[in-house]
Amino acid sequence: MTAAGRDASLMRLGTRGSPLALAQAHETQRLVAAAQGAPAASIAIEVIRTSGDMILDRTLAAAGGKGLFTRELDEALLRGDIDLGVHSAKDLPTLLPDGIILAGTLPREDVRDAFISFKASDIMALPKGARVGTASLRRAAQVKRLRPDLVTGLLRGNVGTRLKKVEEGVFDATLLALAGLNRLHLAHHATSLLPLAQFLPACGQGAVAITIRAGDSRIMALLAPVLHQPTLAALLAERAFLRALDGSCRTPIAGLATIEGTSLRFTGQVLALDGRQVFEAATHGAVADAAALGKAAADDILRHMPADFLKA
Repeated sequence: MTAAGRDASLMRLGTRGSPLALAQAHETQRLVAAAQGAPAASIAIEVIRTSGDMILDRTLAAAGGKGLFTRELDEALLRGDIDLGVHSAKDLPTLLPDGIILAGTLPREDVRDAFISFKASDIMALPKGARVGTASLRRAAQVKRLRPDLVTGLLRGNVGTRLKKVEEGVFDATLLALAGLNRLHLAHHATSLLPLAQFLPACGQGAVAITIRAGDSRIMALLAPVLHQPTLAALLAERAFLRALDGSCRTPIAGLATIEGTSLRFTGQVLALDGRQVFEAATHGAVADAAALGKAAADDILRHMPADFLKA
């Protein structure tokens, strides 16, 4: 982009290049432009390839953790190449790099997981020993908790890639976030939706998070009209839960905060990799205490969980 082009831009938005990441970036672009009464083209979208997009042959844990999806965006933000980063909230590490803050979130999408299969109407209908593909330790553990006889295998890649692997019969089924399917207009591929009681989502699932440079008051002011405070409060509770557990991609952890008026309810869960053990906690209180409520749930679980459980 030329210097003149940069000067004409309202802001420069950084994103990964997957179809879902681009859908989230364009949604952010549209909302901010509408709020400012500006053309969408005044918000430049810069596609940045991340390490997580290039490593598809192993789990995130084996490759280095959640930061693989944000590192290059963070570096571009700190260099001043972009003015904000748009992320799936569940990809954000619990601790952001110095100089970067979570500005807020867009309104949250449906948090449920979708079951996708051409061979069964739901998980219980899958034949014994069926193969379920997933890149999520949480989903794999929850599947095994419900159906220990099923075999889970690594399935990474974008949504289209995962759907194709199921269609081709490489896996008998997969689980995907309904939010992503909705944003890609692919919800018709969902065979059924999974109940929250059995499949508590990942912390941050369904939320689009926006990061900016600390102290960048101009960008914060431009974003303010589209940021959704209830979603941010829920995310703060969920991220505090993860942080207190030192949650990483090596541990199946789930958590969801819901808000009604000024009240927040949080439910958190830590599972063994094989799904045989699960520790749960729930808290409720004022929205203003969101982070404290998430941490309290984590502390409750830590009191009842074996000391070496998270290192198993």
